[in-house]
Amino acid sequence: MKVWALHLAVLAALAAAPLVLPPYHVTNLARIMVLAVFAMGYNIAFGYTGLLSLGHALFLAAGMYATGLLVALAGWPAGPALLAGAAAGAAVAGVTGVLALRTTGTAFMIVTLMFAQAGYLTVLYFGDLTRGDEGFPLAREARSLFGLDLVADANRYGAALTLFAAGLVACLTLVRSRTGRVLVAVRENAERTRMLGYDPFRARLLALTLSGLYAGTAGAAYALLFGYVGATFAGVQYSVLPLLWVLLGGAGTVLGPLVGALVMFYLVDLAGSLTDATLLVVGAALILLVLFARTGLLGTLRDRAAPWLP
Repeated sequence: MKVWALHLAVLAALAAAPLVLPPYHVTNLARIMVLAVFAMGYNIAFGYTGLLSLGHALFLAAGMYATGLLVALAGWPAGPALLAGAAAGAAVAGVTGVLALRTTGTAFMIVTLMFAQAGYLTVLYFGDLTRGDEGFPLAREARSLFGLDLVADANRYGAALTLFAAGLVACLTLVRSRTGRVLVAVRENAERTRMLGYDPFRARLLALTLSGLYAGTAGAAYALLFGYVGATFAGVQYSVLPLLWVLLGGAGTVLGPLVGALVMFYLVDLAGSLTDATLLVVGAALILLVLFARTGLLGTLRDRAAPWLP
C-alpha cells in the first residue's frame, strides 16, 4: 500500500509544482518528465532485465521522426501521429531485439550501438526529408491534442504530466507483476530461469520492445510538446544519457529515472552557470556516485533504509 502511496504522492507533487514554481522551472519540469519516460523505458531493459544497450537513441528518434514527419508532411492530427510514433519505437526495438539478442553482454552493447549509428546516418543521408542536423520545427497549428494547444505552457505541462503518470503507473504495475519478476529472474540468472520453464530470449525481447515503446512515445511527445525534430536526438549522446539517468537515480527502481533525469538536468544547468567545463562537473558527480552510492540515489536508499521500494 505504501508503494502506491509514495508514487501517487510524487505525482501529486508534480501536479502542484506549477502553482509554486516560476515558469522557467515549470518548462524544465515538463521537459524532464518527457525525458524521464524515455529513461523509464531504458530502466525496463537495463535496470530490470540486465540489457546494457547503447542503441536507445534509435528508438527515441524512430518515435520522434515518425510523429514529426507525419504531422509536417502528411498533415496527420497530433493524436494519431503520437500513436504512430509510439508504435514506431516499439517496432524498431522489436526488430532490433530479434537480431541483437542473439548476442549478450558486451557484444549486445556494441551491436545496439551499431544499430543506433546506422539510424543516425540514415537520418543524415535522407537530409532532404529530415533536414539532417538542422532539423525542422512543427507548426503551431499542428500541435493541438484533443483541442488543447500544446504550445501553451499549462497545456504542455499537463500533457507531459499525463504522459509521465501513465508511464509510471504502467511501469509500477509491470515490475510488481509476474512478468516483472520473470524479467528480474532473467537478469539475475538466465539459465536458472530457463530451468524453471521460462524462455529468456522471449523475456528479453519483450523487455526491449516495451523499452522501445516508452522511448518512441517519449520521442513523439517531445516533438509535439516542444515543436522540434532533429538528428541530435538520434546521436550517441541520447543512447548514453538514459544510462546515466538510470545509474544516477537507481537502476531497478521505478522512480529512479525521474530522480536521475531531474538531478542531472539541474546539475548541468547549475554547472553551466558557473563554468564552461560542465562535463567536468558531471564527471566528478558520477565519480562520487560510484564511490559512495554505487546503486544510485534511490538504490542506496532502498539498500539502507527502504527495502520495500520497487
